[in-house]
Amino acid sequence: MATPVVTKTAWKLQEIVAHASNVSSLVLGKASGRLLATGGDDCRVNLWSINKPNCIMSLTGHTSPVESVRLNTPEELIVAGSQSGSIRVWDLEAAKILRTLMGHKANICSLDFHPYGEFVASGSQDTNIKLWDIRRKGCVFRYKGHTQAVRCLRFSPDGKWLASAADDHTVKLWDLTAGKMMSEFPGHTGPVNVVEFHPNEYLLASGSSDRTIRFWDLEKFQVVSCIEGEPGPVRSVLFNPDGCCLYSGCQDSLRVYGWEPERCFDVVVVSWGKVADLAVCNDQLIGVAFSQSNVSSYVVDLTRVTRTGTVAQDPVQDSRPLAQQPAHPSAPLRRIYERPGTACSKPQRVKQNSESERRSPSSEDDRDERESRAEIQNAEEYNEIFQPKNSISRTPPRRSEPFPAPPEDDMVSAKEVAKPSPAMDSQFPVPNLEVPPRPPAVSPTPVPKAEPAIIPATRNEPIGLKASDFLPAVKIPQQAELVDEDAMSQIRKGHDTMCVVLTSRHKNLDTVRAVWTTGDIKTSVDSAVAINDLSVVVDLLNIVNQKASLWKLDLCTTVLPQIEKLLQSKYESYVQTGCTSLKLILQRFLPLITDILAAPPSVGVDISREERLHKCRLCYRQLKSISGLVKSKSGLSGRHGSAFRELHLLMASLD
Repeated sequence: MATPVVTKTAWKLQEIVAHASNVSSLVLGKASGRLLATGGDDCRVNLWSINKPNCIMSLTGHTSPVESVRLNTPEELIVAGSQSGSIRVWDLEAAKILRTLMGHKANICSLDFHPYGEFVASGSQDTNIKLWDIRRKGCVFRYKGHTQAVRCLRFSPDGKWLASAADDHTVKLWDLTAGKMMSEFPGHTGPVNVVEFHPNEYLLASGSSDRTIRFWDLEKFQVVSCIEGEPGPVRSVLFNPDGCCLYSGCQDSLRVYGWEPERCFDVVVVSWGKVADLAVCNDQLIGVAFSQSNVSSYVVDLTRVTRTGTVAQDPVQDSRPLAQQPAHPSAPLRRIYERPGTACSKPQRVKQNSESERRSPSSEDDRDERESRAEIQNAEEYNEIFQPKNSISRTPPRRSEPFPAPPEDDMVSAKEVAKPSPAMDSQFPVPNLEVPPRPPAVSPTPVPKAEPAIIPATRNEPIGLKASDFLPAVKIPQQAELVDEDAMSQIRKGHDTMCVVLTSRHKNLDTVRAVWTTGDIKTSVDSAVAINDLSVVVDLLNIVNQKASLWKLDLCTTVLPQIEKLLQSKYESYVQTGCTSLKLILQRFLPLITDILAAPPSVGVDISREERLHKCRLCYRQLKSISGLVKSKSGLSGRHGSAFRELHLLMASLD
């Protein structure tokens, strides 16, 4: 496979401290690409103008962490769903709460506004999808069909369909007028994280944790193509506004894909880590990512990105020569969406909902006003963006001054970026190397930085350590830069203990690997457990978790005690691995264990059945022990809390 052509056309715009605690969700305004909304574990929704350090507005009212946020197309309304299952809608121009919607029994995982009418769709960990009428404060319909958490919802451009993606590896298409499922799209082998409609044609794209992107024909209800080999789980995709290509936000890169045939037009290196959302405006792509309480924004100049024509690389290793692959046709191959000229009609109510679900008591209106506030923290920027609201665009004003390049940017890379023309002054300018370094990020409520109780899996520096502490103080300015050899020799001094630990771990992994090559998985796990090093157990479980067929009942008896230790670890990566392994065991073996234990005793002697019964009893006791730990941690906020609550639901049959 040919090496991809890497274009240096992207830069980091800014980094802000968005919340007093961890950020749990964020979204970009798709119309302007300049408005950013963040939800945090501090139960607040904060609004920001891209490349401005100060919060414009802070919305309160939720009593549990905000896990999903969404802006409507005109960027006049914002909806936020919380961990408790409540949904709140705010009017940004009036700066007040508009509606509170109750009905879900678990945390809200996904939200979307209808493109024309005043409707909101919500997906929850309770596996239900609900369609809400904002004007009447009621649930219009409930869609049931998924068996696990609904991670993404998208309305079609004409407002007639709703696509849903879930952890059960499926994508479903719902007909809003008929109130029923039109089609189900299987094929992914991992949780589906995102779906996106083509802006013009009857085409749907879906991205999954199995590192694939699939394109679905919405006339024939079949797969058009599948792109494999993504560098990591697919969490964010976006069609170009004219529909010529699909952007995929990968780990530290942006990839540009075509689908008939499947091919990669370009790869752009962007150091954004796990990008959370994308938007396109004025031939620039804006991407945002978050880590703990920080939110970073990045810009990619699309005028320097290949979006059609010559193929940069073939991600699916098509055996045909590139010259034989047809170019993407200029005319659409499928039907075009028919967009109504007026607001959409209300979807047909197929199922009559209970009064408590359709309408909240009138007394709640006053309570919402008391409990929910819109704190305008920057009146000048608020008036610029949200006032007036009728005749002119409400997007942030045009800015002609260039954005400074971050100090750590490669000087050669920055010089290769073309200078913007005067006609592009409404876009994000290319970084200017002559400007001074940017000021530090500003937080609306500064919080002293302390060592976290849970050490995150991804971090920029060791907890409590700074690399500069290990380097010698340089007195002569001319010797300010150390060569690599000198720096490494200084770092190695006094680290004999760490080298011994790493050498020992390497030796332990070699021991486990030698057993693994024999094909005996159970013995491999036993050897890893006998070493009494959780890091080795985690490395091995991360491999076994990738293939569910490797799990056997006798393997569970060995692994479950180790899972209990992992769930109590202070390392986030250990907890994540433990949760993944426990979820696989519960899904594959809990029904078998309960059935065998509930079965009547057999007549005569059956040695294999007795052995199986003994293993089931052992697993049952271990699961009962773990269930108390899972229940105690299900009240945590953020990603850990969501994982433990899902495990608690799966273990309900043990009570």
